[in-house]
Amino acid sequence: MFINITDSATAKNKASSGELVNYLEKENRLLNKNEPENWFNHTAANIEPYEVRRSIDNNIAKLCKTDAKFFLINISPSQKELKHLTDVFGASGVKDQMKFFAEKIMDEYAKNFKRDGISSAKDLLWFGKIENNRYYTYKDKEVVNGDKKRGEIKGGNQMHIQIIVSRKDINNKLKLSPMNTSRGKNLEHSKKLGQFNRLGFKQSGETLFDQLFGFDRKLNETLAFANIQQNGNIAQREQLDLLEFGNAQNNNANSFTNRLAGDVSLGLFNSTNDLLQTVGKTVSGFIEIMMEPVYPSSLGPGSVDQAEKKRKKKRKGQNQGISR
Repeated sequence: MFINITDSATAKNKASSGELVNYLEKENRLLNKNEPENWFNHTAANIEPYEVRRSIDNNIAKLCKTDAKFFLINISPSQKELKHLTDVFGASGVKDQMKFFAEKIMDEYAKNFKRDGISSAKDLLWFGKIENNRYYTYKDKEVVNGDKKRGEIKGGNQMHIQIIVSRKDINNKLKLSPMNTSRGKNLEHSKKLGQFNRLGFKQSGETLFDQLFGFDRKLNETLAFANIQQNGNIAQREQLDLLEFGNAQNNNANSFTNRLAGDVSLGLFNSTNDLLQTVGKTVSGFIEIMMEPVYPSSLGPGSVDQAEKKRKKKRKGQNQGISR
């Protein structure tokens, strides 16, 4: 499960949403003229693109010219997850389940701010749209090797959802930014702007999918696994190897990972500390790396802020025994 929140680097979100809405209509213009994919949210399933643009663009009270006006959320299940939905609900039922899942994801998005009056998708101004295809870009190795051309449709089931969510709440009063990473450390700042844990949000989506649809997620398919493989130090990756070995022996690793995932999404770590100690490893550093955001290399330039880059560079130096 890949869930990502895009800021201005791709979404150009400091002006009108019209350009983004128009871009997300590309499949309707080119491929789905007879059966277009309509926009949806928690109130309607057949929303016209002009309604999306008008609603988002009019919900910007007291925002400055340089403020983000909206954010783009990408929800992309893996092909294995999509196959599971097809097996359970049939090919004709997958889209409805994806839309249902998107609404539940937006419930989690709202809860993550931990602000009074913001507790579900109903408190947000958001619009979702299913896309059925993905396209090769100049970064894909198939294009680099000359096997595919930029813009060609990728094979397999590529269904995913794009969601535009307003910076302001449904009542056009509260500012809500998922780029605020205070996580409650600065109480005054959090009271004013809320807090948001991007990794916790992503983890809640993975956990939610498994719970809603009965998906049996293996250790190496989890966000926890990917995050530590990408951001973890040698000791933490060794710990994952131990868990993988345990999974092969008696499935204990999956039990551990499921509980760890739940803790991360809820912001609870006491039981996780106990779990880590039961596998004979130290707790120090493990939770910290779990709480660091994962930024896949497929994201465009500018999607990772300088602070995150510095932290990654610092960790790399520590792993090599270099002090900075």
